[in-house]
Amino acid sequence: MRKNSIKNTRINGEVMKELSMIIHNEIKDPRIHPMTSVTSVEVAPDLKTCKAYISVLGDEDAQKNTLAGLKSAEGYIRRELARTVNLRNTPEIRFVLDQSIAYGINMSKLIDDVVKDMDDREGDAADDSIN
Repeated sequence: MRKNSIKNTRINGEVMKELSMIIHNEIKDPRIHPMTSVTSVEVAPDLKTCKAYISVLGDEDAQKNTLAGLKSAEGYIRRELARTVNLRNTPEIRFVLDQSIAYGINMSKLIDDVVKDMDDREGDAADDSIN
């Protein structure tokens, strides 16, 4: 099975959906932040390993605690995944912190600041030309 095959894409989507359900509904670890989401999943073509990209809406401490909680619950998550998703091999899950949402918010804020500064400068230039 190739990495970008239709079957692999379908498996990625199913594993992502089930991981989200397991993290939100079944894990009771207080270290895991309530605003944790699975942004994407990459299952290897041989179904042995899986990278789960996790986004945590919170400070850096909440992100570290959430990753620690997920790593400690990895065995339970894998067992529940094996129970719900019918695969020949249940992949070994590696959780990776996904900073793309925070990066996008930061970039959007920077762009808004630049646009506001440009509008202020244009307003000042128009005022100078009137006087």
